[in-house]
Amino acid sequence: MIGAIIGDIVGSRFEFNNNRSKKFELFSDECRITDDSILTLAIAKAIMESEKILKLSLASHFSNEEYSKILSKMSIKYLQELGNKYPHSGYGGMFKRWLYHKDPLPYNSYGNGAAMRISPVGYFARTIDDVYTLSKCVTGVSHNHEEGLKGAEAIALSIFLSRCGLHKHEIKQKIEDKYYNLDFTIDEIRDDYKFSATCQKSVPQAIVAFLESVSFEDAIRTAISLGGDSDTIAAITGSIAQAFYGVPKNIEQQALTFLDKELREIYDHWILFMANKKCLD
Repeated sequence: MIGAIIGDIVGSRFEFNNNRSKKFELFSDECRITDDSILTLAIAKAIMESEKILKLSLASHFSNEEYSKILSKMSIKYLQELGNKYPHSGYGGMFKRWLYHKDPLPYNSYGNGAAMRISPVGYFARTIDDVYTLSKCVTGVSHNHEEGLKGAEAIALSIFLSRCGLHKHEIKQKIEDKYYNLDFTIDEIRDDYKFSATCQKSVPQAIVAFLESVSFEDAIRTAISLGGDSDTIAAITGSIAQAFYGVPKNIEQQALTFLDKELREIYDHWILFMANKKCLD
């Protein structure tokens, strides 16, 4: 999850002032956390609270359907709870209305917010089937358009496959088989690439930025060099790059200074929660 947070923070100052180069300081006084980090932490919180409910329940087991209902409910709860505590974090107009609604319903969105907050699923899932189930649960509460669900699932799967040790060409093949054409380079599209908050026009680009990278930091720099919705593209790329490369300690420590006490507590709880969890597939 820290990979997404780092991408968000580093990209925050370039969202409306693109830097189409890989040369820049990673962190500056202009950096901040945005909705990408807030909502990623909310999904992490929803997963942890859902697991807590399962452990405290007197039932001997839950069906997949029952678990899905719990996770969806917790996703709504913590997306709204954290979203309302940090109201000026850059939410889109439709999502902002969803945040404040007493009975929020999915609104057929295919925005890239579905993909930028999905990384906890990619790290928590133990099987590919888990990826599909969990991704739908936490995404469909708001972004229930086919392209929104697709974008989130593609990123969650990319993270999962990276965790499981697949090579980049194998990850690329699986994403191309099921989701997107990735037959382009960042250099080829950079000059003509325009800002887009849709999954269709930012998720494939974020994946290619990861595929072209040679390190975690290079992945973040490559994503930002594309331009467009820089914080979100870098958050998506960073979430996969973390799973594949790991994150240098000095970069992680710098990023964590941008989290306030409440957000840092969620992050620290997530690290403990995730200790020793591994893929089964």
